[in-house]
Amino acid sequence: MPRVTLSVIKADVGGFVGHSSVHPALLETVREHLDKKGTFLTDSYVTHVGDDIELVMTHQKGVDNEEVHKLAWDAFVAATAVAKKLKLYGAGQDLLKDAFSGNIKGLGPGVAEMEFEERRSEPIIVFMADKTEPGAWNFPLYKMFADPFNTAGLVIDPSMHQGFDFEVHDLMENKKVVFHCPEELYDLLVLIGAPGRYCIRAVFAKRTGEIAASSSTQRLNLMAGRYVGKDDPVCVVRCQSGLPAVGEVLEPFARPHLVSGWMRGSHHGPLMPCSMNQCNPTRFDGPPRVIALGFQLCNGKLQGPQDFFADPSYDNARAMANQLADYLRSLGPFEPHRLGLEELEYTTMPQVMKKLAGRFESID
Repeated sequence: MPRVTLSVIKADVGGFVGHSSVHPALLETVREHLDKKGTFLTDSYVTHVGDDIELVMTHQKGVDNEEVHKLAWDAFVAATAVAKKLKLYGAGQDLLKDAFSGNIKGLGPGVAEMEFEERRSEPIIVFMADKTEPGAWNFPLYKMFADPFNTAGLVIDPSMHQGFDFEVHDLMENKKVVFHCPEELYDLLVLIGAPGRYCIRAVFAKRTGEIAASSSTQRLNLMAGRYVGKDDPVCVVRCQSGLPAVGEVLEPFARPHLVSGWMRGSHHGPLMPCSMNQCNPTRFDGPPRVIALGFQLCNGKLQGPQDFFADPSYDNARAMANQLADYLRSLGPFEPHRLGLEELEYTTMPQVMKKLAGRFESID
């Protein structure tokens, strides 16, 4: 069977209203563009989480393909034109360059891709988040692929018992390192426990070498040199048959963990799992949201989606997220609700420090 490539590419090109959602006209524009220009695609699905447009595409052109990336870029450009006509907030904000240059990476949109040979049964979950950054996936990916208290298959499934390899990217130094787990688990945790700098880019099954998960690691502020919005990452996870079961992949989200982002990208908040019809963050532009869409691949065709977090078994997670949000909001501009000073480098903090530079005095 020919290898299939799954490409998930997202961008915020204009919010409706404010930063809460996407105008239906933008989604329709993108769908029409993919239908007309994406004849080389095997299949596609367009949706949104919060104010981010999400493109899920299958094809046989491999990862980092110029034709696929240009298709996505041009779709976002077309949607930006509509956003400007409608005077939507932040029209085109994730498009950091004026023109496409061969690869969408580094131009603003987030990208998660993987190429693999479709198995006899190929269940896949696409996670899409809003009001947070790529490091938000570190905790759940660790739980899925390295924590036996979350994933029983690590203990009782012979095909998973050897463990998984984690490719971690240093977003500040633009370097990567691979950790072999479980034997290097403690070393892995040293880095991924700092999700603002180190992010899990991909996970591979040690037994087969096949890719199991892929995430976007683009940080807008590092590319633009200023704050232009949070990164709102995506993550793709393959399930079953030597990989974590669907329920094991979803389990980490049953208890919300804290991520950075939320209002103005400058606050910590709980990552709330929600259904597609509840993915419009409004309270203090949040709390941060994540949706989980399940697809069954069939000869490259996307069967689905299944809206996993519409399940009432995540009601407790949502209630806990709201309780955490209440507490954190009570702290106002104080840490740990507000991010640390090093994370505010791309907000007004440098301007404030420049203004106060002449007023600081030495302490005797």
